[in-house]
Amino acid sequence: MARTQPIRMGMIGGGEGAFIGAVHRHAAGLDGDYKLVCGAFSRDAKNNSNTADALNIDSQRTYSDWQLMLDAEAKLPPTERMEVVVIVTPNHLHVPISLAAIKAGFHVFCEKPAGVDLGEVLDLQDALLSSDRLYGLAHTYLGYPMVWQARHMIEQGMLGSIRKVFVEYPQGWLSANEESHNKQAEWRTDPALAGGSGCMGDIGTHAFGLVEFVLNDNVSALCGELHTHVEGRRLDDDGAALIKMESGATGVLIASQVCAGEENALKIRVYGDKGGLEWQQMEPNSVVYRPLGAPYQVFRAGLGQPGLCNEAIDRCRTPGGHPEGYLEAMANLYKNFAVAIRNGDSGKAKGVPGIHSGVRGLAFISAMLASSDSDMKWETISNVGLQN
Repeated sequence: MARTQPIRMGMIGGGEGAFIGAVHRHAAGLDGDYKLVCGAFSRDAKNNSNTADALNIDSQRTYSDWQLMLDAEAKLPPTERMEVVVIVTPNHLHVPISLAAIKAGFHVFCEKPAGVDLGEVLDLQDALLSSDRLYGLAHTYLGYPMVWQARHMIEQGMLGSIRKVFVEYPQGWLSANEESHNKQAEWRTDPALAGGSGCMGDIGTHAFGLVEFVLNDNVSALCGELHTHVEGRRLDDDGAALIKMESGATGVLIASQVCAGEENALKIRVYGDKGGLEWQQMEPNSVVYRPLGAPYQVFRAGLGQPGLCNEAIDRCRTPGGHPEGYLEAMANLYKNFAVAIRNGDSGKAKGVPGIHSGVRGLAFISAMLASSDSDMKWETISNVGLQN
């Protein structure tokens, strides 16, 4: 059998001090499917050079800006140029770089959200439909084996008819004015770089995407509210919504970055007429199943574990009891993306969120902004019976 060569990967963004760039590099390297061959890691020349040196990238393929990188790589022989570009920049560059990369003939793997405006993401969708390139979106949590297990259990009717869903993503890292001294907080709270929403764009989209994926159902309507708790902050740092699913189920979505002391406590609970289940990101190897009228059960991730669906097993690397986490979840997305590249697929890679997820995420943000700006949804409680 001929040896499979690594897929040549380039990265835009992800220089020194950028958390998510290193995560992508670690995840892409986990299964040996990719080789980082070029990059435009930072607009700061020293940061860009230092990052390239640390990653052993040839100085001739360390570019000062992303336009130069796309143009130069496209001119290289097909056996040398990068094949996929990974975009880990602030949100406002996601669509411009994606469009240019697709036009230049490269596959795209992009951080979420897909962009800052629904209209521009719809334009990106149109461009993808007329191309033969792949587009993947880094909704990392959808790479966890037990998220697929939860979806499978619902599809198999183990919960019966779905009635209720609760999803929450509390963080505490923006409880103080971090943007005054933290570069990552600075751009995430800048409307020119992050878009119209802060908290909902950053982590609310994860909660929204998790609901639609696990239930295999669309959110049809919401009643939302956004707040900015830290004085002087320009974007929301907290929010919540009542949601309605197309199937008729109802639920609550909460996302906040000012829950002091919280880390990344993403959690989903789903209830039907025959039982419920729960999965949480900080204990990702378990799905708790609560059948009606019977003791609860815990399904556990791991090769050889009983009761797991094929999709969950395919995303496990070790036997039960050996924890797999965030890096492995993102690596699962990269692994499936590599399979699609080698198969010559276009549009969406199987098992990887694509442009549809990007459009849905921006539709969610748009609806949250519109709902939060409106007072029509609230009924005032009269002052009868108020305590003095």
